[in-house]
Amino acid sequence: MVLHPLLGVDEVPAVEPYLGRVGEVFKVFREQDSGCVSYGVRLLDGARWFVKESVNDRARRSLDRGWAFHRAVRHSAIVPQVHRIAVRGGGGWAVVMPWREGEVLYHATVGGPRDRTSPGSPMARFRALPTACVLRAFDRVLDAHLAVEAAGHVAVDFYDGALLYDFAAATAHLIDLDEYRPGPFEVEDERLPGSRRFMAPEEFVRGAVIDTRTTVFTLGRTARLLLDAGDEERAWRGTPQQLAVVERATFPDPDDRFADVHRLATAWRAAGEPQRT
Repeated sequence: MVLHPLLGVDEVPAVEPYLGRVGEVFKVFREQDSGCVSYGVRLLDGARWFVKESVNDRARRSLDRGWAFHRAVRHSAIVPQVHRIAVRGGGGWAVVMPWREGEVLYHATVGGPRDRTSPGSPMARFRALPTACVLRAFDRVLDAHLAVEAAGHVAVDFYDGALLYDFAAATAHLIDLDEYRPGPFEVEDERLPGSRRFMAPEEFVRGAVIDTRTTVFTLGRTARLLLDAGDEERAWRGTPQQLAVVERATFPDPDDRFADVHRLATAWRAAGEPQRT
């Protein structure tokens, strides 16, 4: 029996040379904030895969956490980690995922530009879509987080860089959810990893409890930033009712927010229904 060159191998001496032997590496993502190097590889049968390799201890711990998350949570919007390969002698891992078409709305690189507003950027093009398209994308994000909550996990380090949008198919995918973890838990360091624009106040407090209300805050911020026509939060494109839901979801005190993602989703979807006169 011929083994699959990615799904049938458990260990390799080095990732990139191995990928070059079994297929064509058509894309390489280096200098990522995550500390990982990722590859798009096309195998001889034409199938395309995404392979992410940890290159330092922090990235290895993150991939370990991500592997556990993907064993617990499955949803059609979340690009799954289907196999992992050990790197011989180095103690690192590479995880294998199916390739998904699309563009990351915000590409965070070490020392790279931090611009979401250039006319040709993925985020600017996404914000220029009809509001209905943006709402469908956010609804898919929301639905995926209902699955996250049902599995007893909470969001950590979710931001627009975790959103892959296929403009041709008008479909959103979620990637790089490696920091998600079972909740509730306490912050052990000075702060959790993540983008300040999406993070709840408690994520910056050592000893603070992180639970599903923190995920509610992150989703509220996601809605606010995706449904703005620009980057200054002055051009809300949703309804006043939806904005009221966002405002409650993002209260500084967790006790003032929706108690869980389920209640947030119910309120959000009700706010999007036509208003009766």
